[in-house]
Amino acid sequence: MFKTLTTNIILLLMVIFKIMGQEHKTIYLSDYTFSESKSKVGFIKINKEGAAIHSASVTGYEGDLFKIGKNNELSIRKTKDPKSWYDVTVVAKTDIGEITNTFRVVNDQFIKNKVIAHRGAWKNTSSPENSVAALKHAISMGCEGSEFDVHLSEDSRIFVNHDATIQNIAIEKTGSEVLSSIKLSNGESLPTLEDFLREGMKQNKTKLILELKPSAVSKERGIALSHKALEIVEQFKAQGWVDYISFDYDICKEIIKLAPYAKVSYLKGEKTPEELAKDKLYGLDYHHSVLRKNPNWIREAHQNKLTVNVWTVNSEDDMDWLLKENVDFITTNEPELLLKKVAKK
Repeated sequence: MFKTLTTNIILLLMVIFKIMGQEHKTIYLSDYTFSESKSKVGFIKINKEGAAIHSASVTGYEGDLFKIGKNNELSIRKTKDPKSWYDVTVVAKTDIGEITNTFRVVNDQFIKNKVIAHRGAWKNTSSPENSVAALKHAISMGCEGSEFDVHLSEDSRIFVNHDATIQNIAIEKTGSEVLSSIKLSNGESLPTLEDFLREGMKQNKTKLILELKPSAVSKERGIALSHKALEIVEQFKAQGWVDYISFDYDICKEIIKLAPYAKVSYLKGEKTPEELAKDKLYGLDYHHSVLRKNPNWIREAHQNKLTVNVWTVNSEDDMDWLLKENVDFITTNEPELLLKKVAKK
């Protein structure tokens, strides 16, 4: 038992130290999307306090489609038939030496209809919740986003599941070999974060809303989950697709600290919009009962430049009220119904 505990601690420390090391050597973008009306992608920044970028240049892309302008802002030249995304390699000369990074810049054709499919579109499609099949249904029916939940296995692999257990197996206390052998009701293997990114990045219409579950074991494992999730998202160059949510406020703040570009929203519901804005969150993502009790928070959130998402909204009455209040997103188990209401509106 002691040996297993020691091994787990070492694995967690390896994950954290690896990401922390990358943090001090990484350049990133303030945004990862472009569109027909938005040729400026984002500013090139360095994730090291006190360090500065002296100059930056784009390398290796034929045709000079991208350029870097004032204040190291990356922009794309307008083209007649742009691709869904481009991989752009940037070389930056900084206080700590020359740093090269490749970014996937996404053509922002993401749907704007407020509809977030909760754990994918599963309820009316006979797909298991949080399955790749449910994600594919959410994409095909045209949802703005598809939400899914993640946990860290005993050996630091990230698996997609709502509860901390599946088939009476505790995810955080089980190795990836065992977890990978678990089958969902449609025959899929228990999916990993990598599985979801591979599928979600095949398109640029539906966002991937990644919920990082608080650890059932320790606060440290929750923080390790946030580090590992960011490592995988950045390895896949999926920054333009992924938004983050969590019930654990420390996880939210850790994501923002490590990845200032990230869009992070808080789920629990006890913090005011002013508190969230002070900590540089992207938005609030509260249960509909919280906003029924505090309807002024919708206006206050927008005044503080925060987005408003509401969960889990399944009744027509709640949908109608929230649409009237002009919230930004509505998370639902009934995306088909909400899509019809949005279309009528």
